[in-house]
Amino acid sequence: MRATRSRLIDRLPKPVAKRVRRLGLSLVPILQCAIAGGLAWYIAFDLLHHQRPFFAPIAAVASLGLVLAKRWRRSIELIAGVLIGIAVGDLVISVIGSGPWQIGVVVVVAMSAAVLVDGAPMMTNQAGASAVLVATLLPPGDAAGYERAIDAMVGAGVALAIGALVPFNPAHRARRDAADLLATLRDLSRDLGRALADEGEDGVYRVLAHARTTQHQIDSMFANMRAGREVGWISPLYWFERSRLAKIAATGEPLDNAMRDFRICARRALGLTQRGVAVEPAVLNLITALPDGFEILRRLMLAEPGGSPDAADAARELRTIVRRARPAIDDTRKLIEAGGGDISEMALLVELRSLLVDMLMVAGLKRESAIAQLRIG
Repeated sequence: MRATRSRLIDRLPKPVAKRVRRLGLSLVPILQCAIAGGLAWYIAFDLLHHQRPFFAPIAAVASLGLVLAKRWRRSIELIAGVLIGIAVGDLVISVIGSGPWQIGVVVVVAMSAAVLVDGAPMMTNQAGASAVLVATLLPPGDAAGYERAIDAMVGAGVALAIGALVPFNPAHRARRDAADLLATLRDLSRDLGRALADEGEDGVYRVLAHARTTQHQIDSMFANMRAGREVGWISPLYWFERSRLAKIAATGEPLDNAMRDFRICARRALGLTQRGVAVEPAVLNLITALPDGFEILRRLMLAEPGGSPDAADAARELRTIVRRARPAIDDTRKLIEAGGGDISEMALLVELRSLLVDMLMVAGLKRESAIAQLRIG
């Protein structure tokens, strides 16, 4: 069913498909925010009988949000910020009174106190906002100020409970981000092979320029991997999934390194084409094999039933690509030693070799085993 839905989305225009996928990934967090907001209001208004408990649902939605990582920390920061703001505001306003300059003073004191405690943006902002509330709307000692603090606790507590108990696959976003990054590497390596075959400097430059714009993909992938592991620890529904979530998170560093190594490969290749040096056929043959390897890893990462290889199959197919690297390295070294090659081509091979190690690690091999496949000392 998931594969069918994915194919239907693929038929849409690319900008529309991108937005539909983004909405699909956000539907469960949006549902969590909706449930948490309504439940927080119910607890604060119907059970605790607060007159205007608007901050309870606000705190619940702010604690959850669409960003899955560090939800528990956001909840704690929000509660701490509200408590600091109300306490400081109540104390300072009771001494210096209310007015324009008093608001400025109370904001400075409250936000400074929050910075000294932790300095987290949410804590600092909530401290300032709560202090302003006390300075403008709530007289010192008013019960509404303390109700706001209780509402913050209710909202944040409900947020943590909903985040833990409302079903959400913590591996889905991380796998999708990793698969998208592998698809980008697949397409870039294919374009690099074609550009080098045509000896086109502009084509290689475009590949390098595109590779340099991928950092946001990597940052998003790491954030969602951290979020997945966090959900695995907080939610009882996923306690038995912790080892799988850890394995997914373990692919983050080699994927990051793979993109970094690819950028260096593209930079080395650009230097060769700018000097009019044609890449040796053995090296070009290795580069043109990379897209198949990245596609294998992409399918492995998606783990779609019936359509994806397992880790052993992926590693076995990657070893076939690795075998192409050995003659390329030997041939290029011999050519350079004979005075007929370019030293930059050997540098390109060194980076390609590192890239292959990263790919084998994504497939599940330990670094030592991946290095041994290429007989690197």
